[in-house]
Parts: sequence; structure tokens; C-alpha cells
Amino acid sequence: MEFYNGFVAPFLYNAYRIYYFLIIAYFLMSWLPNVRESSVGAFLGKIVEPYLSPFRKIIPPIGFIDISSLIALIAFRYVYYGIDAIVLYLFQLAS
Repeated sequence: MEFYNGFVAPFLYNAYRIYYFLIIAYFLMSWLPNVRESSVGAFLGKIVEPYLSPFRKIIPPIGFIDISSLIALIAFRYVYYGIDAIVLYLFQLAS
């Protein structure tokens, strides 16, 4: 359990936060013209688009606002909580 609290939980949390902020940055870049076509925008697109594309297929944009990114952020939070709970449960079974 000490390994979970000292390494696994902080690692999962930091990975979650980094990806969360990458999604937010990519979402904000959609409001600025030609930023997504830059090298940074292309890099973020390669990282974030595989996660966002299923949400974009289900949720159409409303005007020029893409709500699917916001829904994806909310869903990502629950995915993180689920993964964290499963990993914690597995560590509790092992100890």
C-alpha cells in the first residue's frame, strides 16, 4: 500500500492533470486563428484528437462552440476516478 501512496497514486494523478491541461489548451487553441496549424497545435492534435474524436462524432458543435471537448473533459475526470479506484482495489487485494 505504501508503494501505491508513494508512487502509483501521484503518477496517475500527474498523468491525469497533464493530459487534462493538454485538452484544455487544445480547446482554447480552437478560438485563435491558425494556431492549430502551428507545430504546437499539430503536436497537441496528435495527442488529444484520438480521445476527442469519439465525442465529436456523437456531439455536434453548437455554432462555433465545440461542446464535445467540455463533455470529454468531464468524462475524462470520471475515467481517472475509475482507474484510480480499480488500481487502489488491486493494491488492497495484493496486500
